Order: sequence, then C-alpha cells, then structure tokens
Amino acid sequence: MQFLYLIISLFIVLLDQGLKFFIAGNYQLGETQQIIPHVFSFTYVQNDGAAWNILPGQMGLFYLISIIAIVICLYYLLRNNFHSKLFDSGVALVLGGIIGNLIDRIHLKYVIDMIQVDFIHFNIFNIADSAITIGIILVFIYLLFFDESEKNDVK
Repeated sequence: MQFLYLIISLFIVLLDQGLKFFIAGNYQLGETQQIIPHVFSFTYVQNDGAAWNILPGQMGLFYLISIIAIVICLYYLLRNNFHSKLFDSGVALVLGGIIGNLIDRIHLKYVIDMIQVDFIHFNIFNIADSAITIGIILVFIYLLFFDESEKNDVK
C-alpha cells in the first residue's frame, strides 16, 4: 500500500514540474493571464524565499529543511505507523510538494510560482505549495479527530 502513496507523491512532482515548465517557457517574468476571469490567473513569478517570500536567498537553510522533511515523510510513509489513508495521503501530498519545490531550488535557485487567486488578495503560489498545504491539513485532521479514537479502539 505504501507504493500507492509514493505514486501520489510522484504525480504531484510531475504535475508541479510540468506546470512550472509550461509557465517558464510561455510567460515572461511578471506576465499575467486570466484563466477564469475574476477567479484565478497565472502570473509568472520567481520566489527565492520560503512561503510569502520570507527569508529570501537562504537556499542552504531551505535545502536542509527540505531534506529533513523528506526523510520524515518517507519514514512515516514506509513505517506505516498510523494505518490511515487520511494520514498517509496527507504525508504523500506533503512529500510531493517538498520535492517539487526542492527541484526548483536546486536547479534554478528559486521556486517558480504562478497561481494567483483573483477574488481575494493572496500571495501567488504553485501546485507544490498547494499539495503541502492540503497535506498538512489532512494530517492535522487525522491527528485531531481520528488518532485518539483509533488508540481507544485498540485498547
């Protein structure tokens, strides 16, 4: 079953890198094109920081954090402690997102962001960022609402 979650991670990496390749090859830096008017656009930006462009230029720190996070995700996916599709799906999404952004950081020294939500003022992000966010939410939902009940069922 762990193989399925590694496939999910790989799918996220391929989807993320594919869209980034498309954006970099077809957009000028800073160019915006509406995809769904007043809902979302693609805007090509380069982010050499972390989320919301904090700590710009700190590549060594981002490499270290990414490697540690990848090891932790692989540990939880391969050890299969929680026996939960919700938890494992969340970790798989986080893993794929971390790898997607790490590829950019190693190859380009920045992360390509492109998804802009037009109906609210929010930072521009990418598929990897979305996968990390959704994955963390799934893990928290599991830990907050399901982990304790499973422990009680075992007793």
